[in-house]
Amino acid sequence: MIRPAILLLACLGFSPAALSATPPQFDLPASTATDPAALDAAMPKLAAQVLAVYKEADQDKYLDNLFRLQIVVGEDADALKSLAALHALRGDAPMAKAIDTQFEIYAAGKAAKASDFAPAFQKAFRERLAKLDDRTAALVMREFDTGAGGMRGALRQALSPLQGKHPLTLDEALGLVHAWQVVHSYQEMRPLLPPLVAEDDQRRYIIAEGLQVKTGDGASVCTTLVRPRVTAKLPSLLAFSIYADSPEPGSIRGMFDDARRSASNGYVGVIGLTRGKACSPGPVVPYEHDGADADALIEWIAKRPWSDGRVGMFGGSYNGFAQWAAAKHLPKALKALMPAVTAAPGIDVPMEGNVVENFLYPWPFYVTDNKYLDDDLYNDNDRWNKLYHDWYVSGRPYRDLDKIDGKANPIFHRWLEHPAYDAYWQNLIPYQEDFAKIDIPVLTTAGYFYGGAGAVTYYFSQHYRYNPKAEHYLVIGPYDHFLGQFGTRGFLSDTTQLYGVTLDPAAQIDMGELRYQWFDYVFKGGPKPAILQDKVNYEVMGANTWKHAPSFDAMSDGKLRFFLTPDRTAKIQRLTGTRDGGSEPVTLTVDLKDRSDADRTPPTGGGIVDHNIDSWNGVEYLSEPLKQDTEVSGLFSGHLDLVTNKKDLDFVVELYELTPGGDYVDLTYKMVRASYLQDRSHRKLLMPGLTTQLDFKSERLTSRVFPAGSRLVVLFYVLKGQGTQINYGTGRDVNDESAAQDAGEPLQIKIYPDSYLDIPIWK
Repeated sequence: MIRPAILLLACLGFSPAALSATPPQFDLPASTATDPAALDAAMPKLAAQVLAVYKEADQDKYLDNLFRLQIVVGEDADALKSLAALHALRGDAPMAKAIDTQFEIYAAGKAAKASDFAPAFQKAFRERLAKLDDRTAALVMREFDTGAGGMRGALRQALSPLQGKHPLTLDEALGLVHAWQVVHSYQEMRPLLPPLVAEDDQRRYIIAEGLQVKTGDGASVCTTLVRPRVTAKLPSLLAFSIYADSPEPGSIRGMFDDARRSASNGYVGVIGLTRGKACSPGPVVPYEHDGADADALIEWIAKRPWSDGRVGMFGGSYNGFAQWAAAKHLPKALKALMPAVTAAPGIDVPMEGNVVENFLYPWPFYVTDNKYLDDDLYNDNDRWNKLYHDWYVSGRPYRDLDKIDGKANPIFHRWLEHPAYDAYWQNLIPYQEDFAKIDIPVLTTAGYFYGGAGAVTYYFSQHYRYNPKAEHYLVIGPYDHFLGQFGTRGFLSDTTQLYGVTLDPAAQIDMGELRYQWFDYVFKGGPKPAILQDKVNYEVMGANTWKHAPSFDAMSDGKLRFFLTPDRTAKIQRLTGTRDGGSEPVTLTVDLKDRSDADRTPPTGGGIVDHNIDSWNGVEYLSEPLKQDTEVSGLFSGHLDLVTNKKDLDFVVELYELTPGGDYVDLTYKMVRASYLQDRSHRKLLMPGLTTQLDFKSERLTSRVFPAGSRLVVLFYVLKGQGTQINYGTGRDVNDESAAQDAGEPLQIKIYPDSYLDIPIWK
């Protein structure tokens, strides 16, 4: 359950209508970039300047900006009028009514002009919440629960590009006012919220926290219940997680927010925590007991007098893993799942393609250092970046990471003892024939980008492979690990940009609303959610449309085969539709013991859309411009014909679109240890000096329309850096290899022109 601060800025891009031939500009004192007091003093003046000239044709956008400007300049009564008009424009759906209600309450408190803001705010809160139904009120409470750290991060993001820049454009001024208004309003509201929220919750729900439910082996699961105040027996929705809500005042209570929202939709909301978390005694052990423990909790729920005997599970990331772990045990009361951006231990965490990734190293500390979460340690980026840098420079074995750090990491070491997808991993989630027994409805949501994208295709494909009659749907679009769980709508604003990608209007979706549509379909006989028109439901980036297919292969009705063709006269090689590269290979040489690149600055900005790609330790291939618009949808595959001088290597094949405007759009990739390519459970080493043929298929879906003139870019590169294990190619356990002992002569890979990629397209 990741909550990146940058996503809170995702919608702070504005496109106001031109006001005159000369766009207005606004002054901001230079001191505001570093002095919070100076910023606070300057913002009302800046907002007044903008308010005097601001116009916008889009009424929703105009009113959204207008009420913020009015709040910042102190015109709170006018802000209330603007908010009323905004809510009337957006309609009566619960989400539409809930968004910005927190600022309506804030403005009402300010408009009272009382000498003490607290009682005026309390009065406004009670009056407004009394008028809201449970569903809308639950969404408002979620809005109030937005993290302060994230909001301050959003303000820093808005302020950072403005340092030393004078004057500001209208877009920049609006973005800064927006970010400051959110932070400033929440700073005043947050201390007043806990008793008000608790009061409203007690009026609407029956809440029980700190329940210890015994498991089969005598451990306990700390459990929270949120029940509607009704006498009827109800189905229950369970979120089972290791991410325990912090009891500290002002902390985000995301798990409780979801339980409340379930109760507001006519279910019993249940939170179950991994053993050892919160009120559960004993040590925290990620992954290993969660399936059996969730099974025991589901049985306990089904026997409660308020339960109708049916349980559904939902949640993303680790919570998604827990659903599949529970389903492996086949609880009788478990009737439906809704996993999102689901983790699959041994498949995509802590390793992908059997390659362990460093960003998982601090995670065991994060979830096991205390009964809740160790945010301070986990977010100590300076510490972790230094650790990875120092390890890389030293050339020491990967197993020495904790020795370099100075703090033992036994859970990470236990993972390293299982470099293959062996019985240790197989016991955690359904494996092979286990999937055949899972015959309950499943709805998976996911994004094309970042964490969880590969695991969801694994669960989906394995489920249908072993149970062709399964009822399993996938909803996937241009989302990341966060948006794949929650969607683009809600919180402080809608998300319209994702790391440089402009989201189509069709991609705007509220995964929370989809959640209750789904469970209403399963438990209450409601209609099937409209988006579920087939098994695979996917948004085509750039086409502004959803499409639907019965399988991953059916997302395309053709393919473009591109051969990896040498161009000995250029730095960039060619992608060609026919094999015309002769017989000589492209040779890639990587010195695995060299560390002169330790402080190298990549030429990219790290987004999905960038002006450059980083071909370090790699070979870049470029196609000719496409002659017509082309939809690429599905999983790409390939055939590599190569010779290497090592017994093994870790590599990536990455696909980009190069737009006619010169931007690179990072679409998808395949990362793998070559010795596990055929079978992630058994290692088969390469034969140095002999031709090796590696056939592969990606696990990360994509769907995007390439406009005519775009080019396909393929990047083949070797993993050698500070982000993953380094495979020195000896055939020994990679965790034990070192630069000094195992690097030997530089890795040499000869890629022959019989190599090709098959790109799935819809004709």
